[in-house]
Amino acid sequence: MNKQPTSVACHLKNETSKYIVLVTTGSYGDVFPFLAIAQQLQLRGHCVILATHETHRQIVESEGIEFHSIRPNVHTDIEQIWQFIELLSNSQQQLDYGISYLMMPYLRSTYSDLMTVAHKAQLLITHPLACAATLLAEKMQIKRISTVLAPISFLSAYDSPYGSTTPSSAYEEALTLVAKDNFYRQLRWQTRFWSSPIRQLRAELDLPPTSDLLFEGQHSSELVLALFSQVLATPQLDWPTQTQVTGFPFFTSRNLKGLPKELEDFLQLGSPPIVFTLGSLMVWAPGNFYFEGAIAAQQLGYRCVLLMGPGAHCVTKEQLPPHTYPIDYVPHEAIFPRSVAIVHHGGVGTTAQALRAGRPMLIIPQAFDQPDNGARLVRLGVARMLERQHTTASHIAAELRPLLLDKSYTDKAAEVSRIVQAENGVVNACDAIESHLLLRSI
Repeated sequence: MNKQPTSVACHLKNETSKYIVLVTTGSYGDVFPFLAIAQQLQLRGHCVILATHETHRQIVESEGIEFHSIRPNVHTDIEQIWQFIELLSNSQQQLDYGISYLMMPYLRSTYSDLMTVAHKAQLLITHPLACAATLLAEKMQIKRISTVLAPISFLSAYDSPYGSTTPSSAYEEALTLVAKDNFYRQLRWQTRFWSSPIRQLRAELDLPPTSDLLFEGQHSSELVLALFSQVLATPQLDWPTQTQVTGFPFFTSRNLKGLPKELEDFLQLGSPPIVFTLGSLMVWAPGNFYFEGAIAAQQLGYRCVLLMGPGAHCVTKEQLPPHTYPIDYVPHEAIFPRSVAIVHHGGVGTTAQALRAGRPMLIIPQAFDQPDNGARLVRLGVARMLERQHTTASHIAAELRPLLLDKSYTDKAAEVSRIVQAENGVVNACDAIESHLLLRSI
């Protein structure tokens, strides 16, 4: 049951103002882009409601945005869930578990939760996995704009960050394209049961069969916002033609304060540290990431900051190498620019902040879109990548050494940072939303 929001009730300011409901699911990396867009749309006079998991209520309402709770509550037993996911052998198995056991069982309840605010909505803006919202928009004939947070969601046969980026011949290019297309066809076949609950609910709602909402059907026929930078990917022949790449919509909290005094003192007392982070989800099952990372930093003669989540409260100074600072969480935009390099999992939210900070990165992917994001950063020349099973101090140190000593990484990271900062993704996204609304009203 939804609690009454503490934010001020919405009132449309003029005839161009709209009731807009944004629906997202997942971690901070999934919520923050939507929160940034909600802030900007509200500043432009629109009535905005952000629908997401109960665990995000406090941060949404603290920004003055009306919150609406939808199921599931993803942080129920989150530590046990992510420890189990970490044991799965590959990204497809991890996706299979996440979709089949964490998302689809709640499809009907999420649809029901959204029904209570749908009567207000003149526009829905949806996350790639917000299948219930997509069904609702179709059933109630509400305009919908879809989003893509990471390039892998397009499943483009034309854009793979793996292997050669410049095929030596047209024949090699054609072979690569066929192989990639075949891979995605096999993926569709192997995962055909993921969407069974969606098809069942569609039938109950008397909606006609359509394309798979977990694949091409996720994309709105009206407008698709690619909420990432063009340094990661540019439009391809097999992307929806209605796609606009906006740049990253960075969220900056109006409640943002300085770094904690002890951390600020640590930073002031020495050279810039290496920052280690696993974001807001993978941090629940870190394995040996932080301890091996701290040892690697010590071996290289660098200080380090460990963003450990709850684990920071369970370690003592004696358990860590000297010149190591563990802390549960600080905003990435506050700590990343103070670092010399960043070691992270490759989540798109963390990737965006690291690119903006202009620091070289070591990517240790854990699951989902992260291997693809990491490969794109390597191709871009701002990162190196290490497989999760090789997370030892010696391997981490071996990959960090060239990042720290080869000036080309630092120079490229600074160049990319200037591009990312100039894109102004949140303004671009909201301009596209308003332009679309204006065209649809004519």
